Amino acid sequence: MLSKSHIRRPVAIALMVLGAAVMYSAPSSWKGALILALGVAIELVGIAIKRKD
Repeated sequence: MLSKSHIRRPVAIALMVLGAAVMYSAPSSWKGALILALGVAIELVGIAIKRKD
C-alpha cells in the first residue's frame, strides 16, 4: 500500500490523531459506542501502518 516511509509516517500519525479526535468526540449513548469503535479502528490502522517502519 504505502511503501515509502516518508509518506507512510505522516499518514499513520494523521490517522492516530483522527482516531483520538473521533474517540474524544463520541457522545455517551449507543451511537457514541459505535463512534468510539470507529475511532479505535482508525487508531489501530494508524498504529499498524506505523509499525511497518
